[in-house]
Amino acid sequence: MFIRDILGRTRPAISFEIFPPKPETPLETIFDTIGALRDLNPDFISVTYGAGGSSRDRTTDIASAVQNRWGLTSLAHLTCMGSTPPEVEGVLEVLEQEGVKNILALRGDPRPEDEGNDGPFQYASDLIKYIRRGHFSDFSIGAAAYPEGHAECSSPVDDLRYLKEKTDAGADFLITQLFFDNEIFFSFMEKVRRAGIKVPVLAGIMPVLNARQIGRIVSLCGASIPPKFARIMSRYEHSPQALAEAGVAYAAEQIIDLLSWGVDGIHLYTMNRPDVSGRIMGSLLSVRDTLTTE
Repeated sequence: MFIRDILGRTRPAISFEIFPPKPETPLETIFDTIGALRDLNPDFISVTYGAGGSSRDRTTDIASAVQNRWGLTSLAHLTCMGSTPPEVEGVLEVLEQEGVKNILALRGDPRPEDEGNDGPFQYASDLIKYIRRGHFSDFSIGAAAYPEGHAECSSPVDDLRYLKEKTDAGADFLITQLFFDNEIFFSFMEKVRRAGIKVPVLAGIMPVLNARQIGRIVSLCGASIPPKFARIMSRYEHSPQALAEAGVAYAAEQIIDLLSWGVDGIHLYTMNRPDVSGRIMGSLLSVRDTLTTE
C-alpha cells in the first residue's frame, strides 16, 4: 500500500524504524524484531541505509521481507549522494519487483570519495525530482524534516526553504529527526504550515535508554535537551535500569502530548528493540484507539 494513501485515511499514523544488522551478522537476526513489531500494529515500518548507503542490498531485502513475509507496508530509505541515475534506477527497479513502492528520499552523508563530486544528486530534492519525472513516478515518496534545523544549514529560513523544495518536488509526507522538546516541534509546525507546506508530518521520537546514548544523539544531530529531561537523566544516571525506565516513560509522555496536540503521526525510532517499543505502545493503547475512532 502507498503510504500517502495510509496517511490520507489514518490519522494519527504510527510507524516504526529499524536498521539492518551489521554485515557480519546473519540477516535473519532482524526477522524476530520485525515479527515482534508487527504485533504492535504499526501502519508501516521503515528500513534505513547504513553509512554511505553501505547496507543498500540489506535495506531492500529487509523492506521486501517486511512487506512480503510479514504483510506490513514498508518504507525503504534511499540515499543519493554519490549515486548515478542508473544506480538509483536499479534500486527502484528491485523495490518495485518486490512490491515495495514507498521510499524515504535522503541526501545521505557525504563519503570522502564524494568530495568535489558535481553529480546529479546533491540534495534530496534532486532525487525526488528525478523520480517524479521518470518511470517510477508513482512511488510514494517521503522526505526528512529537521525541527531544530539541519546541522549543515546556515539559518532556519534557509532550512525551511529547502524543506519546501522537497515537497514542491513531489514529497508526499515528511518524517522529522528526533527531538526531546515538544514545544520546538509545535513551533516548527507553525512555521511549516505558514510556509505553505501542507503534506502530513510525522514526529520522530526515540526513547533514551542510557547516558551514552544521549551524548551520541547530541553529537550526531544536535537535539536540544530540555531542563525537564536533563533533570530526569541526571537523577537516574547511576542506575541503568531506572534510567531506561525513565527514558521509556518520557518518550511515552512525549507521544501522548503530541497526539493530544493533533500530530499527523508518530515515527518511533525503535533501535531494533521491540521490547522497548512494546512498553511504549502498551501505555498508549487506549489513547491510540480513542484518536483513531474519532
